[in-house]
Amino acid sequence: MINILSKSSTKPQLPEDGVLRVYSMRFCPFSQRVHLILDAKKIPHHKIYIDLIDKPEWYKDYSPLGKVPALQLTDVKDQPTLVESMIIAEFLDEQYPELRLFPSDPLHKAQDKILIERFAPVVNAVYPVLTCNANAPKDALTNFETALDAFEQELAKRGTPYFAGQTIGIVDYMIWPWFERFPSLKLTTEHKYELDAKRFGLLLKWRDLVAQDEAVRKTALDAQLHADFQGSKRLGKPQYDIAFKA
Repeated sequence: MINILSKSSTKPQLPEDGVLRVYSMRFCPFSQRVHLILDAKKIPHHKIYIDLIDKPEWYKDYSPLGKVPALQLTDVKDQPTLVESMIIAEFLDEQYPELRLFPSDPLHKAQDKILIERFAPVVNAVYPVLTCNANAPKDALTNFETALDAFEQELAKRGTPYFAGQTIGIVDYMIWPWFERFPSLKLTTEHKYELDAKRFGLLLKWRDLVAQDEAVRKTALDAQLHADFQGSKRLGKPQYDIAFKA
C-alpha cells in the first residue's frame, strides 16, 4: 500500500541502508524528471510521496520551501538533501556515470542546459490550461504553440531522432513529463485540443519514440489519469492516490 504523507503523518521509518530517498508527488512533472533519471540509470531508491496541499511539518527538514522533488543522500555524512530537479539530475549524472545523459563536451552540455531552460515559456504558457484553470488566458494555447515552435525547429536543426542524438539523453528526459501531459488537453478542453500534426510533426514523431523508452514507460501515467487528477485539484480536493489505485 502506498501512503501519501500529510500534516498528520509521522516521519517514515526507513532502513539505514545507504539507499537514496526520493520525496516526490506522483503527478508532479518535476518529480517525474528525477524518477526518469533514477530509472534510466537503474539506481536503487526509496520513494516517499508528499501531500503538497497539506504537507507534513517535518518535511521542511528536507525541503525548506516544501517543494518536491527532494533527494536525500543517506550514504553521505549528515545525510544532506538536494532539491530542484535539474540540480538533482546533474548530480545523479555525475555520481552514476555508467550511463551518461548530459553531453561530455562542456559547450554541448551548456547548450543543452540552455535549451532545457528555454522550455520554461512552453510550460508557463500552457500551465493554466493544463491545470484546468477557469481563468486561463484566452491566448494561452496560442502562446504555448509559439513557444513550442522553437523545439520543433531545434529537432529539425539537429536532424536526429532524439534531442540528444541517436540515443535518448538529458534534454529528452527533462522535457518529456510535459509531453506526457499534453494529450490530457484533448479530454479537458472544450474543443478537444491536440498538437497540430503538420506544425509539430517532428515533435510528435519524437514523442512516440520517447514513449517507448524503458524508463519513460516505468514512470508513465495515461492522459485520463492526468485529466482526472487535474479535475480533482481544480475542485480543491487533489486525489494524489488515484495513480496508485489505477
